[in-house]
Amino acid sequence: MDRSSYTKGELTEASLLPNPLKMLAAWLEDARHETESTAMCLSTVSADGWPNGRMVLCRGIDEHGIVFYTNYDSQKGHEIEATHRAAATFWWGYLERQVRLQGELTRVSAAESDAYFLSRPIESQLASTISPQSQVIGSREELEELMAKAMPGPRPENWGGYRLVPRWVEFWQGRPARLHDRLRYVREDDAWRVERLAP
Repeated sequence: MDRSSYTKGELTEASLLPNPLKMLAAWLEDARHETESTAMCLSTVSADGWPNGRMVLCRGIDEHGIVFYTNYDSQKGHEIEATHRAAATFWWGYLERQVRLQGELTRVSAAESDAYFLSRPIESQLASTISPQSQVIGSREELEELMAKAMPGPRPENWGGYRLVPRWVEFWQGRPARLHDRLRYVREDDAWRVERLAP
């Protein structure tokens, strides 16, 4: 089994920015040359307690949290609406870095969802319109037939964005001998406290 030694960086308290979302934006900028650098594993929990993870793209960071888009009628949409909680994990192998967030989810405004939907390639707009995401379908051909008949139009009401507002954000930097750096921001009212975790 391959075992890598992580040697590309270190993470110190002095190197942190005061706000974890600004720190995340800086790390995303560092990772911009990686394939799908904004990809993150979004984890939710089903009504019967089973965890579910899937890759989605982070489509924005603001002072409140991180934003992604999906079909509200998908499995993740139903699980989000039931709990309004999720976790997200970013991984950038080349940089030997990981970021984890956990927090509450709220829908972004209709105006934000409209603007993002219209910014997407037309094929992506059409796919979002015709796909019964997470539902069982009869065949690939059935999906392609729906796509062939699709016409451009406004954003479907069951498609839009969520903002994950973190209660904590952990930054992980690989280090030699598995003595990794783990620094976690924890929200305390309107401020952030930083703590170091053992690897």
